[in-house]
Amino acid sequence: MTVIRLAELRESPLSVDEVRAAAADPAAGGVALFLGVVRDHDHGHDVTMLSYTAHPSAQDELRRVAEKVAASFPVQALAVLHRVGDLAVGDLAVVAAVACEHRGEAFEACKSLVDELKATVPIWKHQQFTGGGSEWVNSA
Repeated sequence: MTVIRLAELRESPLSVDEVRAAAADPAAGGVALFLGVVRDHDHGHDVTMLSYTAHPSAQDELRRVAEKVAASFPVQALAVLHRVGDLAVGDLAVVAAVACEHRGEAFEACKSLVDELKATVPIWKHQQFTGGGSEWVNSA
């Protein structure tokens, strides 16, 4: 069975249950789950909504990041979804789960997955602020 069970960009709302189920593995004693949620502020500005835009290569890059993490840690199963399109405050932007034999490994691998995704996958965030201002952020 493949270790990377799910690695996709989606325009529709993300499912925690789908990601958790995809990362389930009977050999794993620890599953670390990360939820990236749209917050109502950023750097002193009130955020009303945001939009994620992805480069055409983003799907392949997300898969490469997942493969890198799976090769660098003793991963039993890995699943990650990233949302694109318009999101409201409280919406899920990222859902990631990594299953390993032990909890410490799962935490480290999940942190690495999210950090690497944010650093390398070409997804840009456009934040809308109260009062009409906005900002583009090279973030994932």
